[in-house]
Amino acid sequence: MLPNITPDTAGFSASRLDRVSNWLEQQVASRRLAGCSVLIGRKGGVVHYNHDGMADIDQNKPFTRDTIVRIYSMTKPVTAVAAMILYERGAFQLDDRVATFLPEFSETPVWAGGDIENIEAQKTPILIRDLFTHTSGLTYGWMSSNVIDEKYRTEKIDEAFHQNERGTLKAAVEKLAAVPLLSQPGTQWNYGLSYDVLGRLIEIWSGRSLSEFFDQEIFAPLKMRDTGFTVPVECKDRFSSLYVPETGSSSPGTNTLDQSIRGGLVLRENYQESAYFNSYDACSGGGGLVSTIDDYAAFCQMLLNRGEYGGLRLLGKKTVDYMRLNHLRDGKDMAGMG
Repeated sequence: MLPNITPDTAGFSASRLDRVSNWLEQQVASRRLAGCSVLIGRKGGVVHYNHDGMADIDQNKPFTRDTIVRIYSMTKPVTAVAAMILYERGAFQLDDRVATFLPEFSETPVWAGGDIENIEAQKTPILIRDLFTHTSGLTYGWMSSNVIDEKYRTEKIDEAFHQNERGTLKAAVEKLAAVPLLSQPGTQWNYGLSYDVLGRLIEIWSGRSLSEFFDQEIFAPLKMRDTGFTVPVECKDRFSSLYVPETGSSSPGTNTLDQSIRGGLVLRENYQESAYFNSYDACSGGGGLVSTIDDYAAFCQMLLNRGEYGGLRLLGKKTVDYMRLNHLRDGKDMAGMG
């Protein structure tokens, strides 16, 4: 756990930081959020922390500092670090073809617009770097914006990577590779399942399951004891239930703090009946982890320290510096790749 330091020693105003807590409390009071916490760190320490609300409303279970939550896409940076650990060990190069390690992607067609049957061959292959930068042509079914997204939904592609499925990560990736790409590799930025494929590659490169690699190479060194793809039974009472807005979309990526959402939360998953208490082989490198705020703060501090935390080094300084660069082709931003 990061040490507490006074705000003024880190260049913060304590009174202004209190406004953050006040704002969070307003979100809970207006029922935009069931429970929440905030941690602000600087110079290696915690300058502000607060929590408010409930981890389970019906059970009157308070949200606390050690409440375990689903961190969804905050899993992706962990997957990126895991992959770069293997990069440093020579397992791959960024310009290697994905199909070199996952041959099922060698013949994946590309949607050419219009009907789902209108497809063409890949003009350039998917590269490892395309997975890191979301330019692989993969998408998510929940985006609901085109026929490829619709195909993901009908084939239940997203679900294949979720904890409530009993398949393997290998089988999930093979199923994904049978669906056309949304765009030619390297030409368009699109949020999607790229990091789930990267998770499967980590298994291939390391010879370990994704869960084992994360535990041994990241969570144990950083003492992230409450982070993983499952919640131990003994930690059940610290796990939060999942709530979504009563109105509007409840898909990942939805802004639940949108001003149009006026009160009302719907229970999506009761913590007592969660799939996270079960162990599955299809661990999602794109969104499958649970964690606590202090665990994730340790991970973030490691990156701020350029790969080191608590006297242990996970990544080289130059590797972390390299990760911070813009790796989109020709130095474009996301708007330029859309």
